[in-house]
Amino acid sequence: MYYSDDIIEEVLSRNDIVDVISGYTGLKRKGSNYEACCPFHHEKTPSFKVNREKQMYHCFGCGVGGNVFTFVMEYENMSFPEAVEYLADRAGMTLPEKEESAADRSREQYKLTLKEMNKSAAAYFHYILKHSEHGKRAYDYFKNRGLTDETIDKFALGYSDIYKDDLYKYLRSKGYTDVQLKDSGLVNISEKEGGTDKFWNRAMIPILDINGKVIAFGGRVLGDGKPKYINTSDTPVFDKSRNLFAMNIARRSRRKSFICCEGYMDVISMHQAGFDNAVASLGTAFTFGHANIIKRYANDVYLAYDSDGAGVLATMKVIAILREVGVNARVINMRPYKDPDELIQALGSDGFEERINQAESAMMFEARILSEQYNQNDPEERTKFQNEVAKKLSVIEDVLERNNYIDAVSNLYRIDRDALKEKVHAYGISGVAKPEVIEREERKTEQQSALRMSENKTAKLLLTWLVNEPSLFERIDGIIDENAFDEGIYRLVAGKLFEQYRAQGKVEPAIIINLFDSVEEQRLVAQMLQADLRIDMTADEIDAAITDVVKKLKLASIEAELLHTNDISRMQQLIREKANVSKLNITLNNG
Repeated sequence: MYYSDDIIEEVLSRNDIVDVISGYTGLKRKGSNYEACCPFHHEKTPSFKVNREKQMYHCFGCGVGGNVFTFVMEYENMSFPEAVEYLADRAGMTLPEKEESAADRSREQYKLTLKEMNKSAAAYFHYILKHSEHGKRAYDYFKNRGLTDETIDKFALGYSDIYKDDLYKYLRSKGYTDVQLKDSGLVNISEKEGGTDKFWNRAMIPILDINGKVIAFGGRVLGDGKPKYINTSDTPVFDKSRNLFAMNIARRSRRKSFICCEGYMDVISMHQAGFDNAVASLGTAFTFGHANIIKRYANDVYLAYDSDGAGVLATMKVIAILREVGVNARVINMRPYKDPDELIQALGSDGFEERINQAESAMMFEARILSEQYNQNDPEERTKFQNEVAKKLSVIEDVLERNNYIDAVSNLYRIDRDALKEKVHAYGISGVAKPEVIEREERKTEQQSALRMSENKTAKLLLTWLVNEPSLFERIDGIIDENAFDEGIYRLVAGKLFEQYRAQGKVEPAIIINLFDSVEEQRLVAQMLQADLRIDMTADEIDAAITDVVKKLKLASIEAELLHTNDISRMQQLIREKANVSKLNITLNNG
């Protein structure tokens, strides 16, 4: 960490999690918890719970969870130190100079090294583009795409030379090691070939993070080679699912919405034309991660995907994802042009501005695409179209908005309004299958959740009980302690809980979140420490459940030690303890 534990705990204590999260989403009290529809995914029934006593939140729908730091980090896309500073400022605190552990210093310094390496690579590629004979091919390519020298310089566009180890030799001359070069994603290292560049003979586009630091590259082949574009793989400083191209510029645009495109060149052309709110996903399909980044800065998005079949399909998928997270989408009609770049070349900035003003709402776009898939002169085909469009309309929750769309669709496609409304209502009651892209993302979340749940269920249950019922520490004293838990995340959490209880007779689960760097670990910890296991259970049922998990953990601990000890007397003691486990009976109320 950058700040001492005492400072972290003070910032935590002066930022009540209910107050902080209430500033982002409306919370309603329900029992000991506060709840709301999750701000990280779209849902109709609230599954996002916030507990003031524990100072933690957890969504039982999508799995997000943590303390007030985690929430700010995820919602505002901040690092941990940035979240500390943000919350300290909110509480009117003046922070002391930062303190760093050796591990933190090493980790952060390594990331800085990788970013500096990417910066050096970007400068080198740009220099080759502007000052070498080979670079003229890429320079001509960019100029033929209508880019000015000012734009080429602004985006630091470049060229990777024809030699397969050109960048490798350059970066080695700057003092970078093979390990650092491999971790940067710029170079492949093998025993057979040594260091070889990932990018060569390509027009290069630097990718910057939201703070304007170079973290990766996209490379466009010059000629007919395949693949047409390649991108830096995920590295310690680059996660393509959590970054959008040109977001560092777009988030500061005076325009109140974003324009989402398919590719780098579309974005660059649009920025040159004055549309500095354009962004694009980075060599990957648009994800919930991208949608949530957009949601932090704007409520409205204009989609400017290619007008061909693949572009229309991509647009439909993006609409589904944006709708799921609660972002409004409108679609810019590119026809007869292929993409934004081609449209701007033909019609100029004013022409593109006019297309923005004429953009269709996502729902009317989907209706139009559906209408084109069916023969409107064939009664059977027309009936299929009407049923499909009714399914689309049934997902609109707001009654007025739904009725307005029913009016618009019935007028435009000459459908009986009352019949359409009745069909929409019927689909709304019966439920409509979710789009494939949403189901796929939910399956991914479920798989991750199942993976988390499969990890040592018994240990996880006992940790949950210890947080919910701190008096349990006294009941299990002399039976098991933190050493009964497997090494790793569970023992770390158990050790901190036992340490807190021994020192102060209570536990503060929110503080424990800060032991972990990864979001996945923070979510797992939040899930186990936030859950309420007392729902609809009698006192006897609670005692039986606790006794069962203590027995299981105790037996597992004994078995593990029996496997690794050669001490005969200790083995005999463990066998006696194992025989006594069946006699255990843990009660919360009767001592």
